Amino acid sequence: MLTTHPFDDDHLHEECGIFGVSNSEGAAALVALGLHALQHRGQEAAGITTYDGAMFHTHRAMGHVAGNFDRDDIIRSLPGEVACGHVRYSTTGETALRNVQPLYAELSSGGFAVAHNGNLSNAMKLRRELVRRGSIFQSTSDTETIIHLVATSSYRTLLDRFIDALKQIEGAYALIVMTPEGMIACRDPLGIRPLVMGKLGEAIIFASESVALDVVGADFVREVEPGELVIVQGAEMRSVRPFAPLSPRPCIFEWVYFSRPDSIVDDQSIYSVRKNIGAQLAIEAPVEADLVIPVPDSGVPAAIGYAQESGIPFELGIIRSHYVGRTFIQPGDKVRHLGVKLKHNANRALIKDKRVVLIDDSIVRGTTSLKIVQMMRDAGAAEVHMRIASPPTRHSCFYGVDTPERAKLLAAKHDIGGMTEFIHADSLAFVSIDGLYKALGETHRADIRPKYCDACFTGDYPTSLTDHDDTTSVDQFALLAERVN
Repeated sequence: MLTTHPFDDDHLHEECGIFGVSNSEGAAALVALGLHALQHRGQEAAGITTYDGAMFHTHRAMGHVAGNFDRDDIIRSLPGEVACGHVRYSTTGETALRNVQPLYAELSSGGFAVAHNGNLSNAMKLRRELVRRGSIFQSTSDTETIIHLVATSSYRTLLDRFIDALKQIEGAYALIVMTPEGMIACRDPLGIRPLVMGKLGEAIIFASESVALDVVGADFVREVEPGELVIVQGAEMRSVRPFAPLSPRPCIFEWVYFSRPDSIVDDQSIYSVRKNIGAQLAIEAPVEADLVIPVPDSGVPAAIGYAQESGIPFELGIIRSHYVGRTFIQPGDKVRHLGVKLKHNANRALIKDKRVVLIDDSIVRGTTSLKIVQMMRDAGAAEVHMRIASPPTRHSCFYGVDTPERAKLLAAKHDIGGMTEFIHADSLAFVSIDGLYKALGETHRADIRPKYCDACFTGDYPTSLTDHDDTTSVDQFALLAERVN
């Protein structure tokens, strides 16, 4: 499996991206294009489900959208004017074909397909109760819990059964659901995970990011609001809000790293916000240096902002190969080191004898930063200063982001001095949490009801963490592991 991030083993990963189309001829082809634009959100697997008015059709595969959904025979096998798709990076459930979404089931009301971005923080507790009542699970994905809650609900209409299911789950979700009655798109009451709506002619489109609308030529309409269900039947659309209104807490890491720079979130340009973060970082953590160098590609906008604010020249001191996926896993340190250099190589003539400021979006385990700092030193840098465009990541995420357990987070084990020593930098600094909020247009982070979910930095989780708090919930069911070749 190929991935698009050069150091994918040491960055936070978004769990997935979702895309749905209603009332468009050849909907599957549009979904495939939309998923291409969302590939950065999930690179382990992809799937598309369509409905042709009589039958549901699904194709799911491990790997990227390209190579799986750029074939005419695959798209022709997915007829219908209604379709939804999913790209996945697993956080709950193993990497296996049975966990690839959209998940599909035949309910008493007919077919039911669901694509989910996020993570349910009480899925294991619900799953034990459902199994006790006779439910039979086919995957290890938390998303399947939603299907069983809908199937076992005592409410009469499908919409009421779906709402009943949503009221039992905790955590973060953006969902696109397909049934014979139409399509439903919704976000959790806090709006932790993103979802936007657009139009292309008479077609109504939903996507995790606005860039996916751009790619298919659709016009942005608005964001799906936190706690809102948008019901689409053909070209007709209506909205219901079954939850009590809450102060939204969208994930702040969308602005730091997850979303593509050319996306718009909450009426703000991701690219502009990242430049603002870099400028704020330069104000908070100045250093005398000769060059500002981004860690490609995620550090580029923040590095531009840092350079513009500090007056230190911006240069591409690290050149990235765009034709390499995962580092080849081979025995021996020497071969592994060569694998790293296949992806990133120092611009030696530029760096030699220079004092450099490296800009990256985050530090997770610290292994990437260690390699990059050493690369600069090997290229002859006189000094290497690391600046990070987010606060220290000290806590795990339980809302759909693949985060190592807290004991493996560098910032949870060390103070700034210890982290600086670990990565062998001359200095290390992070943007403050108030500085991050300033870059987003706020004056500071409010102590009560902050505007964003920033739990990975602060430990302030906006929902209950039932499975995490219940030690009996971590035991997975004895399910047959599925091998993927």
